[in-house]
Amino acid sequence: FFTEEARPKPLRDKPWDWGVVTSWAGEEMRINGWEAAGLTLAVSVLAIVLAWLASGWFALPAARTFATPEPFLPTGREPSALRSFAWRALLAVTRFVLVLMRSLPEYVLAFLLLTIVGVNAWPAVLALMIHNTGILGRLNAEVIENLPARTLEAKRAAGADRGQIALFGVMPAALPRFLMYFFYRWETCVREATVLSMIGIAGLGYWITDADARGQEDRLLLYILVSSALVLFGDFISAIARRIVRSAS
Repeated sequence: FFTEEARPKPLRDKPWDWGVVTSWAGEEMRINGWEAAGLTLAVSVLAIVLAWLASGWFALPAARTFATPEPFLPTGREPSALRSFAWRALLAVTRFVLVLMRSLPEYVLAFLLLTIVGVNAWPAVLALMIHNTGILGRLNAEVIENLPARTLEAKRAAGADRGQIALFGVMPAALPRFLMYFFYRWETCVREATVLSMIGIAGLGYWITDADARGQEDRLLLYILVSSALVLFGDFISAIARRIVRSAS
């Protein structure tokens, strides 16, 4: 495979020449590669940003310490049975929705969305967003549940309502961990965006499939190497960002 089929076309039956290889690869990247890599990266970034924003809304009602009639209130009158049931129902429904989101494979979601929104980047973006909303929503809910209760109880005892506790108590305390999970999941989005582009979006996965269908093993190997480099780039940026967040927190 590596000595014959994957050999760049200009070098078939010729001695190996790195100058020719570089020129050939540069031309392939100019025609399709750079645009495909940029689209793949853009899909992953947009998907994880939307998922992170959506997960913030799901995390609060999915956290057992917050989805109660009187969150972080150490003492007080017993809430009514109806209010207690309503909040337990909200907690259960929210957690079920998050389980459903993360249990649906991105590839299946993308195919379903393809019939709704057509052949463009949005099926991949929405599929990644839905799946990662389920994962980040659950992870962020656990972060909220594990926050030290003393500060939040002090705010509640001082008269802060549910919204003020969420904005000025929960979110600032949980934000560093939220950001670490954000960058961690973005690594996965970069990889999955390549795979999802095989459904017809002009990303790296599309050109990998195209090269395979045409029997152009040299182009196939080139685009696989480019996708691997893109994943390594995402891992590198994510690791740096998580280290900065960890140090700052």
